[in-house]
Amino acid sequence: MKLRILKLHPNAQVPVYATEGAACFDLHAATVDGAQYIGSSCEHGNPIECGTGLAFEIPEGHVMLIFSRSGHGFNFDTRLANCVGVIDSDYRGEVKVKLTRDPRDEFVPTLRFQHGDRIAQALILPVPRVEFEVAEQLTITQRGAGGFGSTGQGAA
Repeated sequence: MKLRILKLHPNAQVPVYATEGAACFDLHAATVDGAQYIGSSCEHGNPIECGTGLAFEIPEGHVMLIFSRSGHGFNFDTRLANCVGVIDSDYRGEVKVKLTRDPRDEFVPTLRFQHGDRIAQALILPVPRVEFEVAEQLTITQRGAGGFGSTGQGAA
């Protein structure tokens, strides 16, 4: 599948897969809080908005999902503000990433960014369009309406 992209900023970098087996491609920062940035940091409780400088032409029937980078989470308790970004196939604006961290994480080192740093990872998935049908009742399953840990109860 080919994914068309538009570079909106001179600092924008074309995404790449870090390894042959990588499921996601990396997104790089071109701007922070709307300005070209050098050495910005995600301080406790103060989010940073990073622009990728890229717009994507997601194929119809697909979605681009954006996730935090594992190293940001494990080493710096930093994540996407909305946890998972959803880029619809009809969106043609710049893809941006908002990074945040819990203000209570005072003993975790601050994550600092430089131009071109990897800020998130993304993948493209097919999304079936569903038709909604109101029913009088749903099919019965063994689980039923059990949730929130219901499958972990009982004998080990």
